[in-house]
This record gives sequence, C-alpha cells and structure tokens, in this order.
Amino acid sequence: MTSPAVAHDDTLEDIHRRGFEEFREFVNPMIHLRAQLAGEPMAVAGTSGAQLRLADGALVEDLHGAQAFGHRHPAVTAAVQAWLASDAPSWYPSRVNPYAGRLARRLCERTGYGNAFFGCTGSDAVEAALKLARAVTRRPRILSLRNAWHGCTFGSVALMSEGIFRDPFGPHLPGAEALPRDDIDALRRALATGDVAAVVVEPIQLEGGVHALSPAYIEALCALTAEHGTLLVADEVQTGLGRTGRFAASEAWPRRPDALLLAKSLGGGLLPISAMLTHRSLWERAYGADFETAEAHNTTFSGNPPACVAALATLELIDDALLARIREDGEHFRTALRARLRDAALLADVRGDGFVLGLEVKPGDHPWLSFEHMGLPSLEGQPTTGLLLCHRLYRRGWYTFVCGHDWRVLRMQPRFDLPRERLDALVDDLGTEMDRLGALS
Repeated sequence: MTSPAVAHDDTLEDIHRRGFEEFREFVNPMIHLRAQLAGEPMAVAGTSGAQLRLADGALVEDLHGAQAFGHRHPAVTAAVQAWLASDAPSWYPSRVNPYAGRLARRLCERTGYGNAFFGCTGSDAVEAALKLARAVTRRPRILSLRNAWHGCTFGSVALMSEGIFRDPFGPHLPGAEALPRDDIDALRRALATGDVAAVVVEPIQLEGGVHALSPAYIEALCALTAEHGTLLVADEVQTGLGRTGRFAASEAWPRRPDALLLAKSLGGGLLPISAMLTHRSLWERAYGADFETAEAHNTTFSGNPPACVAALATLELIDDALLARIREDGEHFRTALRARLRDAALLADVRGDGFVLGLEVKPGDHPWLSFEHMGLPSLEGQPTTGLLLCHRLYRRGWYTFVCGHDWRVLRMQPRFDLPRERLDALVDDLGTEMDRLGALS
C-alpha cells in the first residue's frame, strides 16, 4: 500500500522537540517509561564541553563508559568533519578499504596482533571471535563464565548469564556452556575433553557486578587454553582502550589472548565501531585458503571510513601520559570513596581498577522501598537501593547505572579527562546520598 504524502519537518529543532515521544511510540515504550519513572536525564538538548545539556540547561556528567572522552570530543569531531568535507567514498565496493587498512595497522602496532576485523558493535566482535574459533579448531564447544555479558546477537547471547537477557531466546548456540568464575578445577575439567574451540572471558565482569578475574585464574586460563589448543578470547569491550590504565587489561596476562575484542569508545563516542584483533596465523587458517573462503566472514559496512577516521583520532588521544593519569586518578577515586563511606550503613564494597569502579550497596529493609510496594510484582526480590541511589545522583547531575546482572552494584566509568576536583565532588555527592538512603532503612 502506498503511504499518503505527508509533510515532514526533520529539522534538528523539531527532532529534539518531538523525537523523545516518537521514540516511546515507535521504538521501545518500556525503555521510555523506565527512564521517565526513574527520573533519568532523558530530555537531552545538546552538549556543553564534554557533558550533556538538558532542556532546562542543567549539565549532566555521563558515567556510562561509552563516552570515554566525553561527548563530542573536539579532536574526534574535527577528524570526522574533515572527512565529511572531502570527496572520499563512504564504501569501497571491492572492500579494499584504505581507512580500515590504516586503522588495522595502528591497532596492531599498539597491541602486537597481526590482523583486525571490524564491526559496528561489541556483539559483532564477539560473533567474529566465535566464528574464528570454530573455523580454526573445527571444535563444537564455546565456554564463557557465569554472570558474563557478551552481547545481544544470537551467538553472543548464548554466552550470557542465565536470565532475561538469555533465557527467552533458546534453544541457544549448540555447545555454549558457562563455567563458574575463578573455578580452576571446573575449567580444567571442561578443557580436558579436547573439544573446546574457545574460552571467552571479560577481564573484569562489569555487568556481573564489577568482579575482576583473580590472578591465579588468569594464570591457569592462559596455561590450560594453550595446552589444549583452545583459543583464549578477551572481551575487552568495556575494559579496553585505556579504561583500566592499560591499553588492554589483558596486557598484564601471562600470554596474549588469541583474540582481543574492542568496541564502545573505539569510535571516540561519536560513531559505532568494534574490532576483533587476532594473530595473522589464526586468520589465515580460518579465512586464507582461497578467494571464496576469504568472503566467509564479512559485513557490508565493516570498517566504514567515517567510523575508522573517528577511531584513528581516538587512538591518538590514548598515550602513556593518559594511561598513567587514569591509574593515578582511579586509585584516588576509590581511596577517597572508601574513606568517605567508611561508616555508611549501606556500604558493602568498593572495587575496580583504573576508571572502572563498582560500588556495592546493601539492600534496604524499609517495606515501602520495594518493587512489590511500587506496583511492579514482576521485579519481586530485586534490590531497589542501588536504583534509588542512581535516582538521587541523577538529580545532582551524575548519570550512572546499576550492573545488568547485579542491581546491588553501581558501575561508574568516568570519562578519562574528568578533572580530579569533579571526582571529589562525585565522592561527596555519593556520600551524602548514601547517608540519606541509610537513614530510611
């Protein structure tokens, strides 16, 4: 059926005026409702410096982590604008793409790998690693860890923790299995069968509650996967690109993982791009047999030029001085928070590395501060304290979240250039709101 002609006003002004409600109507009404009920900073009018600017002029600091250099970093923005002002094509039909070539070279120089594949999301990078592992080893099983978060595509969702993000989509990828985190004996037994293609792990499980793998487990993971010819995949979508004070958290492991996955802030917060980095020998075994095999894993806009340009500009920002600052300021942040919350009734733990911080809060026992009382019986048993703390922080201009698999834990990933005085202000605001919530419990 042909739609009737409709006059459209697609100016930026009209989009900002009406687009939020159009999202509710045509995209995802429950996401809109959740943001509305929680009081999240939703009516974003623009950016100011590295912060978000709301319709009422208030500024909000985004602690989500995808914007590692804040919103619209001038160097990344300028690089993309320069590309847009050129006459370069946005797609190379031969798929021999000079922008992807240059970005791959820069990433390999930084990490020691020999090959890169580009996607748009972290899930794309996970899928690329799963296919690589199956193609290289010809084995069926893929191992992950419980409470993992690896994405929303069909292969990656099979590696997720049991629950709403995984269960509705079964039956899952055959051979996918989750092991307990830090259980070396379980890992050894799983690998002893000789049919495991890959073990996919996050150096720090952020959505699982900001839990780092123990040094003993990492040592065993590196040794056992090498012994059994199993590919070791480090999903560093959330921990890579300087977030822990290293370019990749897995740099400190006894051996380099067979595949390293990067995404989120790789595009400088401006354009979506992800990367799977691996050894040239593994790529050749999977895709180097002939011309047809070389096409066996591909996407149309893999390594699209504007995203690669944004990523190249982002890599220039991640130098040794920045990494040292992230380590120092991250330690300052955690130390100051522990000191401020030492006597807080609701504090359970403060943990993390670099600019990855997890604040675990104890569940409150006030009967009115429950999802059942709020009229949301489907969420019965889920703790509310972390979400209430987020709500209080929204009012103070801090946009933070609870972990997807553990609502007791706030995960905070400040932008890399957040001034130390702003970190101290965040500590003060967290302390004040924790004290207030504690008085209600």
